Amino acid sequence: MNSQNEYVLRTVEERGIRFIQLWFTDVLGTPKAFQITPAELENALEEGMTFDGSAVDGFSRIQEADVLARPDASTFQMLPLGDGQASMARVFCDVVNLDGSPFEGCPRQALRRVLNSAHDQGYTFFASPEIEYFYFQNLDPTAPLMPLDSGSYFDLALADLPSELRRRTVLTLEDMGIPVEHAQHEDAPSQHEIDLRYTDALTMADSVITTRLIIKEIARSAGVAASFMPKPLGGEQGSGMHTHVSLFKDGKNAFADENDPYGLSEVARSFIAGVLTHANEFTAITNQWINSYKRLVPGHEAPVHVSWARNNSSALVRVPVVKAGRLDSTRIEYRAPDSAANPYLAFAVILAAGLAGIERGYVLGEEATGNLFELDAHEREARGVRVLPSNLHDAVDDLEGSELVRSTLGDHIVEWFIRNKREEWSAYKGEISAFELNRYLPRL
Repeated sequence: MNSQNEYVLRTVEERGIRFIQLWFTDVLGTPKAFQITPAELENALEEGMTFDGSAVDGFSRIQEADVLARPDASTFQMLPLGDGQASMARVFCDVVNLDGSPFEGCPRQALRRVLNSAHDQGYTFFASPEIEYFYFQNLDPTAPLMPLDSGSYFDLALADLPSELRRRTVLTLEDMGIPVEHAQHEDAPSQHEIDLRYTDALTMADSVITTRLIIKEIARSAGVAASFMPKPLGGEQGSGMHTHVSLFKDGKNAFADENDPYGLSEVARSFIAGVLTHANEFTAITNQWINSYKRLVPGHEAPVHVSWARNNSSALVRVPVVKAGRLDSTRIEYRAPDSAANPYLAFAVILAAGLAGIERGYVLGEEATGNLFELDAHEREARGVRVLPSNLHDAVDDLEGSELVRSTLGDHIVEWFIRNKREEWSAYKGEISAFELNRYLPRL
């Protein structure tokens, strides 16, 4: 038995843990779990636990095959539960086939494959997302949404409920070993943001799943609700998950070059070029819901133009200016993802696109200048600025023809994802919205 497994078993015994939850996600990033007792833990760590993959969307519905949840002991952590509840811990799992081979429908395995490919080239991929979300009185879709506050960017409130919920969330995450860089009120009423401190992408994807669950649980315990819906309020900003990424090689930041006027190495420039070149192909992954495209519209700071810049929030890729003497913090910020994305798949396709740019020697175009939202279609065409897909239907079309996405995520995930999203779009087209009734019913 390896040392990590021994540590988990010893901790469970010493801390009197009564239940251990085995966590994984489906293709869309929906958290799934089942729990075991300490008596089953050693066997789970050594051999994995069998479960019916056909019961999870995007897994083995066609084959009706059993699969194994194999715990990653490095992710073991106590869960913060209220007084009077039995001690519980969680551990993330890789889903594998019964013969031990990686299961093709497991999002965590998909990210692991891309990270292994990067590692073979000497790179370690780091990510740091800015997770935005809303607090509401409740999430009843038949009633008006009631925000808990009317604040805006960086508003300071010492005693209101949303600020207290946010503080409790940060402290809970820190207790669970998930470092938070900072937290703040965002632009829209009752919209908040928690930024996680950068780490390797697999750990970060696990942390995003955990963070979303903790945010929701702490809100629920206070009798209110939290939502990661990309655009719940019309006329307000949506919730993004701007993701800062970088590559390290031999302990050094491979994106940094002190001799470059922008501080960017050729690796960084090719990486950005790869992300921009393939952005339309993987937007359905980073923005996977019909509602995601209500956020990706001009005028609300969410990017729609396939471009890059240093200090231009209308660009898809931003290169943050680093502090003097801190060239090691050179990174790029990909601004399209929303906080309802599956982080495993989102990080996988961003990395794969960047690596393609490096491997194929993509050349980065000119930096975008000025407010891109002010350009009309003719001006965009003259400057060679493409736009992201404007709806889920078009985004899935772009994904369906992408060799890069298919080779990154595999046929199993891609084919299920396309079917699922085609069904979602078909259901949406048949719905009559309040907008249509209000606009047309009285006058037509």
